[in-house]
Amino acid sequence: MMAQHNHPQLGFGLGLRHPHYDEIMRDKPAVGWFEIISENYITAHQGYLDYLADLRKDYPIIMHGVSLSIGSTDPLNDVYLSKLKTLADVLEAPWLSDHLCYTGVQGKNTHDLLPIPYTEEALKHLIPRVEYVQEHINRPFIFENASSYLEFDGATMSEPEFLTELCKRTGCGILLDVNNVYVSSFNHGWDAQAYIDAIPAEAIMQYHLAGYTHKGTHIIDTHNDYVTDPVWDLFAYTIQTKGLRSTMIEWDDDIPEFSVLLAELDKARRVVDNALVQQRKVA
Repeated sequence: MMAQHNHPQLGFGLGLRHPHYDEIMRDKPAVGWFEIISENYITAHQGYLDYLADLRKDYPIIMHGVSLSIGSTDPLNDVYLSKLKTLADVLEAPWLSDHLCYTGVQGKNTHDLLPIPYTEEALKHLIPRVEYVQEHINRPFIFENASSYLEFDGATMSEPEFLTELCKRTGCGILLDVNNVYVSSFNHGWDAQAYIDAIPAEAIMQYHLAGYTHKGTHIIDTHNDYVTDPVWDLFAYTIQTKGLRSTMIEWDDDIPEFSVLLAELDKARRVVDNALVQQRKVA
């Protein structure tokens, strides 16, 4: 049975990045919410935590992790989970997220988001780990489809089928990264719209959008540029078929002026408005 997530609609958000701290606090921009990288703050200096506390007075804050390593065979890190929960409680985070991947084995961290095989065996390995995280955090936890550059020969499910089964069996939700769907689809020859079609709307709690780097034969998920037209088109299709969710723009390298991010967020709003207008015309 798929869990029906009663997710708050936070609107359109941005990733919180240090170069923009002062401008955000000074101008109180028209942003629905901010997303932080969890690892940047769970052991941060008190000054950064004080900043988050001040920011939280005006904006919801979502925590997005990169090192849970849910797919690893290593034991889950209880110290890390406790730190996540402590910060989430302080920030009153509506939900937390990380990636459906692993980042290392035998205590070694690759600092990369590595793909897992989409098999029943892998699913059975993940289920108790996801349940353990949800019980420990005591709030909704959602998993992002990571971009990928290889596939496993032994896979018995597609990526959206695997995500769907994980949600059905654990009650977790999905952070649907539309850019990653496009990147992985290009790299593997998938049908990106068919991927979106295969994801149950009730499992989706959040969207990510970002830019990538095109290498000709493949695409790298770099988060260092504008969202591309093909991703905007796929996002519009996602809105029309799955509905609106809290949506966030990621830009992690070659970070531009904050005004550039605000302009990207305005474009996301326009894409959503146009998609919904077209949907009504079809209906």
